[in-house]
Amino acid sequence: MRVALFITCVNDTLFPDTGKAVVTLLRRLGCEVEFPMAQTCCGQMHVNTGYRDEGVRLARHFLDVFQGYDAVVAPSGSCAAMVREQYPKLAAGMGATRAGAFASAHGGHSPFAEAVAEVAPKVYDLSEFLVDVLDRTDVGAYFPHRVTYHPTCHSLRGLRVGDRPTRLLQNVRGLELTPLPGAEECCGFGGTFSVKNAAVSAAMCSDKVGNIISTGAEVLCAADNSCLMHIGGTLGRQRSGVRVMHLAEILARTEADR
Repeated sequence: MRVALFITCVNDTLFPDTGKAVVTLLRRLGCEVEFPMAQTCCGQMHVNTGYRDEGVRLARHFLDVFQGYDAVVAPSGSCAAMVREQYPKLAAGMGATRAGAFASAHGGHSPFAEAVAEVAPKVYDLSEFLVDVLDRTDVGAYFPHRVTYHPTCHSLRGLRVGDRPTRLLQNVRGLELTPLPGAEECCGFGGTFSVKNAAVSAAMCSDKVGNIISTGAEVLCAADNSCLMHIGGTLGRQRSGVRVMHLAEILARTEADR
């Protein structure tokens, strides 16, 4: 299977080890993994902040770059949800604007809408791809630590990944998975929300961190590094001793890594 890694801006800039872990894991499971060098931002920040035209330009570029792959895998529920959930809405909205006139001039066909229909359904969060496409919940991982899992909002409410990440963690040898109280409560990051509403964001994160510490976990795991960055900052400032790790980095570990 020919798979493209959609690294996302946050991972590419701040957490490259997560992308490396995804490649290591997928190749171990028999996938042919490629990294399209022309990829850029998916446009989520622009669209969510009201810069729709700029977001559409980035979406067009994304669709051009990732056409032709069997699957596109992202270590981010947030960015995967942008492509799967928001690109079709952008395409539908364009039908009533100048894109509608463009489509009429091309026999009723919108190249943007057609590209969305082709590419967007093939974009997966890592846990979805492993469980639903590869039919794997045991990926041969080994990680002898006590872990708690935070389901990030976009993966939980947008992609609806459900228990896929925890099923994967439960099959990691040596790992003790402990439930997180208030797991489904937002950590307060929310992209620009944490900038525009800093006090509320910090209070939400403080509540989340209190619940994390109460589990006695050594490691907090999530599928979005943006949320882990936010929570990890508070964990660090409180000198909690709890470290944060992306799901991909845990699943890529084997006994050989001890």
